[in-house]
Amino acid sequence: MTLLITIFAAVISTAVWYLSEKARKLGVSLLGYMFWGASIMWFVDAVAEYIELGAEYFTPATADMINDAFLGFSVIAFALVIWILSVIIKDPMNVIRGKKMIEAINK
Repeated sequence: MTLLITIFAAVISTAVWYLSEKARKLGVSLLGYMFWGASIMWFVDAVAEYIELGAEYFTPATADMINDAFLGFSVIAFALVIWILSVIIKDPMNVIRGKKMIEAINK
């Protein structure tokens, strides 16, 4: 479940990055890198777990699927927080610096 969630997030962020010039300015590529990295990590984890469990890997318990989904959405939320902090620090659209300059001019 974590693998599927992060792959969907990676594909969506990559599509947004590819289709939107504004998204490229805002650094959506960072999101793509984080989501693709998480997808690779979960894929390696899935392969290792399949080697360990065999066919049982494809019949998880409901509680395990809920926990995996929660973990997948938590990873997405954490990546979004990191990306938002990156956008705030870099301020590519000069939103934060622009307001400070306008306030300084008006004084």
